[in-house]
Amino acid sequence: MLVIDVAKKLRDFEFAAALEAPRGVTVVVGPSGSGKSTLLRLIAGLVRADAGSIVLDGRVLADERTFVPPYLRNVGMVFQEYALFPHLDVAANVAYGLRARNVHATERDAQVRRILDRLEIGDLSAQRVGELSGGQRQRVALARALVIEPAALLLDEPLSALDPLTRARVRDELRSILDNVDVPTLFVTHDQSDRAAFPARVARIEQGRIVAEAS
Repeated sequence: MLVIDVAKKLRDFEFAAALEAPRGVTVVVGPSGSGKSTLLRLIAGLVRADAGSIVLDGRVLADERTFVPPYLRNVGMVFQEYALFPHLDVAANVAYGLRARNVHATERDAQVRRILDRLEIGDLSAQRVGELSGGQRQRVALARALVIEPAALLLDEPLSALDPLTRARVRDELRSILDNVDVPTLFVTHDQSDRAAFPARVARIEQGRIVAEAS
């Protein structure tokens, strides 16, 4: 269970959101600029809250006394533009989080191979990011998030960079993958087709506040 109750002063409004996310997918919707990405960045530790707490499976990640840095949170994140390193090949991109955790090279290589095969992109391990299609880049970004065996997964509009035809196909693939990820997963989107594709809990955010939740 991921439990968030935090406040953060932003340029245009005061972000103050409370949300409980159980295992499985919670779709987070809301207009542009409402605080969806801020919510994910607070959970990941990329932004520090002014007040409140973030607790993941009983472990305090942030409160008035505690701030666990991002690389120690065991939270995987897929960014809107994927944030892959163009100078590295696929395997090195996926291994990045394991390197930051000082995983031994032999085990690191084995974990990377396993996750690439799981996502059916093992044959791309030696390719550079610039050689990949949009759907392939999305899978690489997801592999990088999953290889650390995260306790929570955050997806910040992971399909928005794709053209409409690719988006529909990759959405189906992503849904199949997430069906087998048994951790709290927040899927941020503004696209109603994304929301309809995931039979999940939905949390709506407006002006930095969760205003509605539904199954």
